[in-house]
Amino acid sequence: MHKAIEELQAMQPVVIKRMQGAYAKDRLAHAYLLEGPSGSGKKELTHFFVKLLLCEAPNDNVPCETCRSCKLYDSGNHPNILFIEPDGQNIKIDQIRELIYTMNKTALNSGRKIYVIEQADRMNNSSANALLKFLEEPEANVTAILLTERLNAIVSTIRSRCQLLSFQPLSRPKLMERLMADGMTGSMAATVSMLTQSEQEAKRMSEEEQFAEERKLVLKLVETVGSNVHEALLLIQSDWLPLFKEKEDAERGLDMLLFAYRDIATVKAGLETARTYPDMEETWKQMALQRSFDVLSRQLQAVLQAKQQLPRNMNRTLLMEQLMLNLQEG
Repeated sequence: MHKAIEELQAMQPVVIKRMQGAYAKDRLAHAYLLEGPSGSGKKELTHFFVKLLLCEAPNDNVPCETCRSCKLYDSGNHPNILFIEPDGQNIKIDQIRELIYTMNKTALNSGRKIYVIEQADRMNNSSANALLKFLEEPEANVTAILLTERLNAIVSTIRSRCQLLSFQPLSRPKLMERLMADGMTGSMAATVSMLTQSEQEAKRMSEEEQFAEERKLVLKLVETVGSNVHEALLLIQSDWLPLFKEKEDAERGLDMLLFAYRDIATVKAGLETARTYPDMEETWKQMALQRSFDVLSRQLQAVLQAKQQLPRNMNRTLLMEQLMLNLQEG
């Protein structure tokens, strides 16, 4: 467990300190609202906190992992814990009624009872009102834990009855470390971690064939436009526009293009900043030798300008062709 607790502390040091402090001082709230982006560790710290609250022999505010309660929890059979998640699009009132009924029953095990509502922002009006009434008259031995990525979607009356624990996004180095620990290559982890702070989204992107093609095309375009703008214009017509046809795809494509030129600029400046495309280091070094800082600055500005124009420019062909010309001129 020591390694796990160290990982949790590195992931969300403020949140876990508050959890352990409340437990150590016996100042537990009757309801907690855990909010933060996907991949920030809400589920991992929820499991830690629940297990700590149920543990029969915690050691230094860490679950023992060996008592009957810890083993029951790990097996998914602990009678004092209930997990609720959306049934389809919403968390329905029948789910909340079942939750209230279960929490009001005499537990098979003595001690604290806990319920966890995942994606709590997906409660409809009826289910939110039912939960609110239960929160307004809390049972002494019942703890509620609500999880959400959209704090503003939680009704204010429920928010006011919960202790808020805000999760910060994972730092890029930490996200890359977690992705590579799961088997992702360093070069892919470096790229996707620039596009999202969500571990789940990063993994999804890395597994998509289209994203691999997008990454490959961006790098090819950067190399091509520097040597042959006419070939780059052909690439826009033949490859770029069909691949980046949706607005969201087009935005991501320009982001990836921007990060490539940023890589070249950081190489030229001799900075040790983690690259978006570490596998292109030697190519970036050659390009950095061929460009002045003034040229690189204008190229970065050209991509930024295209990004700004994209939402209001329906003619993406013209937008991308003009961008190629601007990049070639520097």
